Amino acid sequence: MLENIQYFAKYKENPLLFKTILEQSKEGAYYCLPDTNEADILNIIDFAKKVKKNNIALLGIGGSALGARAVYNFLKYSNKFSRSICFLESTDPVLLNASLEKIDFDDTLFLLISKSGSTIETMSIFKYLLSKLELSQENFAFISDKDSPLDKLAQKHKINFFEIPKNVGGRFSVLSAVGLVPLALLGVDIKALLRGAKEVKDEFFSCGEIYTKLISKARFYVKNSNKININCLFSYSEVFRSFNAWYVQLWGESLGKKQIHSDLNVGLTPIGLIGPSDQHSFLQLIMQGKRDKSVSFIKIKDFKSKLKIPDINIEFNEDLNFINSLSFSKLINLQADSIIQSLKANADIALDILEIPRVDEPSIGMLFYYYELLTSLVAILFDINAYNQPGVEDGKKILRSYFD
Repeated sequence: MLENIQYFAKYKENPLLFKTILEQSKEGAYYCLPDTNEADILNIIDFAKKVKKNNIALLGIGGSALGARAVYNFLKYSNKFSRSICFLESTDPVLLNASLEKIDFDDTLFLLISKSGSTIETMSIFKYLLSKLELSQENFAFISDKDSPLDKLAQKHKINFFEIPKNVGGRFSVLSAVGLVPLALLGVDIKALLRGAKEVKDEFFSCGEIYTKLISKARFYVKNSNKININCLFSYSEVFRSFNAWYVQLWGESLGKKQIHSDLNVGLTPIGLIGPSDQHSFLQLIMQGKRDKSVSFIKIKDFKSKLKIPDINIEFNEDLNFINSLSFSKLINLQADSIIQSLKANADIALDILEIPRVDEPSIGMLFYYYELLTSLVAILFDINAYNQPGVEDGKKILRSYFD
């Protein structure tokens, strides 16, 4: 499934200490999510089946929405979802007004997701909805921490409530109720999603090939972070656009920190790119710009598409007839391969390839868990806490102070 092709092998190391640290981490509870109790999964699926509304509106920001959005946009071109979904994430009045105008309030379940139960953006939109709708389980469902304000509100008004597992932060929460509930409501096979993640989990924690590669990759990133501090995720399909956004938050918020045992500020800057579009914009900078970037390519092995380029001759463009009868699936992967080969010719550009089998739930589940593990390993080597976000919290405190 996953293949590192260049550069990381020379940094191989297999210290069992890393595995021990991960297993004993009190804050990285996401590690256990692929083994979610069957009864909890069935409870979510049963809830989804009982909902009578045909539309879902997800109220959440950051990690509360990015994971579900990533899966939805990954699968929406190939899956026929049982319901429609919209995401109410921003307090931008232009975007919010346009989104609200499209919602059928009588046929929409509003799903509030907030770990704290008091996220300003989410609760602001919730207040607006309460001016239009009755607070009832027919109209709303909540996902939050146990004993949060939303939990208490749900108990008082008998609103359907799903708990976010303890110590699972928003950006690591896609395989919890945060992602599973909205995805189940759409008709996504959440069991298959977790199954894909579990494949990576089992191989990693049994010190298999993925374990060795992830350790090597994490060591490379940290060892070379003073010089190569930008990682470009170059994903070859539009289905990855929202996954790239999820990855940017994961790395930005997890790895931009001050070290635990020093005052040194560290981090890696994530950039999400989509091929082949960004071959015509960002590639030049990678190829001949400053050598401060590593590149990770994501490819799809089997697009399950029969769409082909017709065998048509276009006058004055005969030199492009070599693409005639080529499938678009083959073309996009050849485009990726050509860029990879061109970058490999530059020995000072670090790159690797992740190839997923197809566009389905297990494949995206694999990718989520792979990148979550990689983030944790890099954080351990950086001597930082991957699971907090003190820089973000400072901004929230200042915002509240404006109203004192």
